[in-house]
Formats: sequence, C-alpha cells, structure tokens
Amino acid sequence: MIEPNGAASPRLRIRNLQSPLAGPFSFDLAAGECLTISGASGAGKSLLLRMLCDLDPNTGEALLDGLPRSGMGAPAWRAGVVYQPAEAAWWLPTAGDHFKPAQMARVRELLPQLNLSPALLEADISRLSTGERQRMALVRSLACKPQVLLLDEPTAALDPVAVAATERLLQKELDAGLAIILVTHSEAQAQTLGHRSMTMCERRLTENGAAP
Repeated sequence: MIEPNGAASPRLRIRNLQSPLAGPFSFDLAAGECLTISGASGAGKSLLLRMLCDLDPNTGEALLDGLPRSGMGAPAWRAGVVYQPAEAAWWLPTAGDHFKPAQMARVRELLPQLNLSPALLEADISRLSTGERQRMALVRSLACKPQVLLLDEPTAALDPVAVAATERLLQKELDAGLAIILVTHSEAQAQTLGHRSMTMCERRLTENGAAP
C-alpha cells in the first residue's frame, strides 16, 4: 500500500498499544525487516508479542499493510501476524497432524532447510527432542505464510548447527519480504538477523542507538 506522500506504508504499524501489564508501545516494521528485542526475563517481551497477535487484551492501534486490526476478525489478524512462543503447544498426536493438506508442499520444502527428516511428521510428538519440536514449530509458523512473524527465543533449545540452519532460513524469508520481530538473548543472533534493535525494560521499549 502506498501512503499519500508516495512512500510505501509499513507492513506493521503499532501506535500506543498497551494493556494494564505493559506499554504503551509504538513502532513501525517494514516488509523484509527484522526487529530484534532483548531484555531481562520478566521485562515484558512475551507480553508484547502476545498483544501484537491479539492474544492478550489491549488497546491502541495496530495496522497490517495499512488495514486496521479493528476491522478484522481475530482469526484473520492471527493468520497474517503469526506468534510462535518459546514453547509451542501441540494438541494432536503427531506434528504432521497439525498441517493442512494444502500446506504440505511448503512443509516438505522447509524441513530439509532445518535438518529435519520428513519421517518426523509421522512420529509421536512426545518422541521428538526439544530442539526438533522447536524447529518443527518454525515450520508450522512459516507454513501459514504470514506477513509478520513474531518469534520468542526460536533457537533457545538448539545446538550450533541447528541455530545456523534456522538463521539461514529466517534470512531467506526476510529476503522474500517476511517481516519478523525476534525476541532473543543472543547478541550475535541479533547482529546476524536484525536490522534494528530495541531493549525492553520494565515493560517499556527503547530503540537502541536512538537519541534520548
């Protein structure tokens, strides 16, 4: 969408988003941009992500490609703005059960990029390692083809090889236009993937490098 001045509107625009627990938050996120957020445990990072995908009650303005959240149903918003928590929920016996038939071509394209065997789709989810479940959760998120992906410590349980594979895939998705908000405690990961960085402190955001 083009704004009146001729510039492209942000993929995600947030103005005065707040709840009784956190905020207010205001920022823009462009298509293909990764915003990294760091901060101590309990500072409010996960609260922000849950507010952005409208899982927790909040007020303020949120627009996706110029379209207000207030004009969408919750399922439509969450299809465009996908939230992946640090520990994703699984409610069916196997990982494969969580995908729609129309998603399977995309799933099979993503699995090898994360060093995951297609056989894991049929394995009982409880038999997957923590790292396998975390990478499979990323496959599940990307299979939805979101416009914005909200990631909460997506590599916390991964070994260095799996971390590198995940970062390569996320960079590829950024290059294709996906916008990402990445909560990470890894400064190296923030430098690798992030275009901008913010710090959460006492449930308020400060852009790193911004003038006071």
